[in-house]
Amino acid sequence: MSADTATQIHNIGYRNYEGTRLGRAYARRSLYSQSLRGAYGLGRSAKSKVLPMILFAVMCLPAAIIVAVAVATDLDDLPVDYTRYAIVMQAVIGLYLAAQAPQTVSRDLRFKTVPLYFSRPIERVDYVLAKYGAMATALFVLTGAPLLILYVGSLLAKMDLSDQTLELGQGLVSVGLLSLLFGGIGLVMAALTPRRGFGVAAVIATLTITYGAVSTIQAIAIEAGSTGAVKWLGLFSPITLIDGVQTAFLGAATAFPGGDPSAPGAGAGAVYLLVVLALIAGSYGILMRRYRKVGL
Repeated sequence: MSADTATQIHNIGYRNYEGTRLGRAYARRSLYSQSLRGAYGLGRSAKSKVLPMILFAVMCLPAAIIVAVAVATDLDDLPVDYTRYAIVMQAVIGLYLAAQAPQTVSRDLRFKTVPLYFSRPIERVDYVLAKYGAMATALFVLTGAPLLILYVGSLLAKMDLSDQTLELGQGLVSVGLLSLLFGGIGLVMAALTPRRGFGVAAVIATLTITYGAVSTIQAIAIEAGSTGAVKWLGLFSPITLIDGVQTAFLGAATAFPGGDPSAPGAGAGAVYLLVVLALIAGSYGILMRRYRKVGL
């Protein structure tokens, strides 16, 4: 074989891309959509759908039972308030978050695919917004669907339309705030490690230990006659923060030990709301800082 034949170059047909370049906004929306679908196992294996779908069904089942009872017995009001439902079902919400927050971010960290996202056209802020938005939306679907079931059931039971609509709106505001708060905390815990198991444990520990500790100390304070301290102790747990905000501003009945005397009023409620907003902003800031390092 001659030297000329051995070094022959062939035209294999590469061409420049001439189509529409959709840019960062499209990439951000695509990542958000893919992450939201993934939070319920859509577009993934059948095994990935089992746990989120079971938890979604468990979240909705009590609401369906309440509706059936209300319609069958002609109740004048629902036995569980819209704002109370998520507080009662917090264990299911915690399990869902512990399972899906690591799935949302840990795989990218573990397999070191984050720098590929940041190559172009997506940037760090787009990645964080898409992931945070997807996790918060997934939680809002989980917590908002049972409220819609309760609302439809209340109308079937011929309860007062204006009252039920107002209470539904209050409940949706409450779970919307809960979704942003829990979504941020869950993603921060999960993003600290590429190991999904560690992320699951971190989320469960953060939600369970803080709530258990706060509830125990609140009960002790009630027994000791320190009713005024109870409302301030609620600042140290995510679920009691939501309880305090909705008690102060959304007309909800408090789940704090001691009932209404220990519930936060407007002044303490403003502190609760500021702490919730600070935690949401802080979670976003920590995620931005975290992905500045891993994106290098």
